[in-house]
Amino acid sequence: MTPERLDAQLQKTLSRGRVAESRPAGCPQLALYLFDPSVLEGPLSHDEAQAVVAEPAYWSFCWASGQVLARWILENPQSVSGRTVLDFGAGSGIVAIAAAKAGAREVIACDIDLAALDAVAANAELNGVRVTLCEDWSKRPDDLDVITAADVLYDPENRPLLAQFRSSAPRVLLADSRVRNLNDDRYALQTVIEARTWPDLNEFEEFNQVRIYLAGESS
Repeated sequence: MTPERLDAQLQKTLSRGRVAESRPAGCPQLALYLFDPSVLEGPLSHDEAQAVVAEPAYWSFCWASGQVLARWILENPQSVSGRTVLDFGAGSGIVAIAAAKAGAREVIACDIDLAALDAVAANAELNGVRVTLCEDWSKRPDDLDVITAADVLYDPENRPLLAQFRSSAPRVLLADSRVRNLNDDRYALQTVIEARTWPDLNEFEEFNQVRIYLAGESS
């Protein structure tokens, strides 16, 4: 997978779009192909802005929760080492890549956006790890040990995922900056860490506070 293919994906909605290799400030251990903000010299045209809003390339940014969870996994490799891990809503792939770097037996990146899976493949290759791609959560393996997910609860309709994760693996690692209270006591708060989306989107400060939760076995 080449960065040029990712450029082509971006250019479907932003003709000036391209990716560049960078290291997110919240997890500088990993390199990723992400949106290159230098292309935005001057304002977007009306048509460009409409296209970007209609089909945002979420995978081309590394969101705060993904950075924090990836770094936490790298610093706590025992959380995934030797286990089969599925990263739900993989986006750029940073969490899946961190799990692979931390010694997971197999890592599966799951995302319904095929462009995101292209990004995962390119970023995994960039970091010298292997990640299996999955475009359908309903087709996940039955023998998962750990599920990871970062910032997937932004839509209230996604709340049932909390129970689905718990029923699909004995351990769940969840990072979220959007929801202050999960209202699910099976998820134990581990820590709160500040981070910013990379490249920085100047989001509200409240979205820079990332909470990491653990459900299930702790060792």
